[in-house]
Amino acid sequence: MTGAVVPWDDPEPLSGPVGVPLVDLLDRVLATGVVISGDLVIAIAEVPLVRLSLHALLSSVNERVPAPWADGGPL
Repeated sequence: MTGAVVPWDDPEPLSGPVGVPLVDLLDRVLATGVVISGDLVIAIAEVPLVRLSLHALLSSVNERVPAPWADGGPL
């Protein structure tokens, strides 16, 4: 790995593999937020026995943005 940073606003087409540093990727994800959602169903003979649901929100915390709850939060 060469460690060269690929500029995102370069008007010319890219001529090689494009890589994004992990720190930049995490910064962009946390700045905008990500919602992860999924369902897992365990079934035997097409009869659902167990259902697991996952819903998660990943986002950064900022002091300047108020909490959406009136009392400061659910905790």
